Amino acid sequence: MQRARAAVLREVGRPMAIEEVAVGPVGPGDVLVRMRAASLCHTDLEVIEGQLALTLPAVLGHEAAGEIAALGEGVTGLSVGDPVVLHWNPHCGHCFQCARAKPILCDQYLANGPRAGHFDGRPRFACDDGAPLHQLMYLGGFAEFLVVPAQQAVRVPAAMPLDRACLLGCAVMTGFGAATRIAGIEWGATVLVLGAGAVGLAAIQGARLAGAGRVIAADPNPARRAMAERAGAAVLCDPATMDVAALAGAETGGRGADVVIEAAGVPAAFRASVEAVRPGGKVVWLGKLGVQQEIGFRWGALMQERRIIRSSYGGARPAEDFPAMASAYLDGRLDLDSLVTARIALEQINEGFAALKRGEAIRSVVVFP
Repeated sequence: MQRARAAVLREVGRPMAIEEVAVGPVGPGDVLVRMRAASLCHTDLEVIEGQLALTLPAVLGHEAAGEIAALGEGVTGLSVGDPVVLHWNPHCGHCFQCARAKPILCDQYLANGPRAGHFDGRPRFACDDGAPLHQLMYLGGFAEFLVVPAQQAVRVPAAMPLDRACLLGCAVMTGFGAATRIAGIEWGATVLVLGAGAVGLAAIQGARLAGAGRVIAADPNPARRAMAERAGAAVLCDPATMDVAALAGAETGGRGADVVIEAAGVPAAFRASVEAVRPGGKVVWLGKLGVQQEIGFRWGALMQERRIIRSSYGGARPAEDFPAMASAYLDGRLDLDSLVTARIALEQINEGFAALKRGEAIRSVVVFP
């Protein structure tokens, strides 16, 4: 068993504590990963605040990158020392949904998720007294080491800085993938992105690289609108003072946006998404509300062949997408540098989440020595 320091959440609404934990065992098909970087995401914050239920105590963190430290029996295609980005969607590859290329709906993935452990349903962290220590989203990146199935560790080029590579594991994959895999953006299309956090900024860049003719970005935060402009948005909107649907119509001769990508996760943005898309256009919902929360829509906004799809991970194919996005970063086509607003030590993680809650950070990244 490997010993490691980890940020442990023991009680909702309370700060995490840095504790020494046991990591392992490394079973057949597993890899031990030495963490190098893990970023702070709103999903982690939802667990801390009790909006997203998770069995506690637990190690959070699901945007993570590191190096292979050990290989379990039978692992091929990876070597000790390889730089890897981790993903949170392990899948069996043979169930009903996997056979239909829907790994995000894998039977085993959904069944074992509530157990908050490894993909096999058993934790790979333990407290000092031997009690199980649970993991968020099959990972637990706020620890110096972790154990995952080899399929969750995707090798990236050695030149890729891991404090930026970690962003590929969730936010960037979700936003970039929504634009390039889910939305079906046609050359010259007008794309509206609602929300300019990490996911929305990645969606703007993905839309631009997919061939969008014009990208409109809406966010109430002026600093984030400025970041959206640098990411490639040609038209900016403050949804607190401007009618987003009216703007989309004005930019398209009255039709509305060809594609709307919702990345804000607030009721007003979901409603605006269907009002702003043209008849026959497509809406991609990336943000989320409480699972029991209800939201209403004007029925007329849902008519005229508008297509709405909810995407949790941007149609991710991590083994293909992570290396491709890393290469796009390395050759200057994908900006990740501006998404990192702070680099912090593990001991500063609670302050990092406080900054995220205040809206001061896009992504703070825990950098491990």
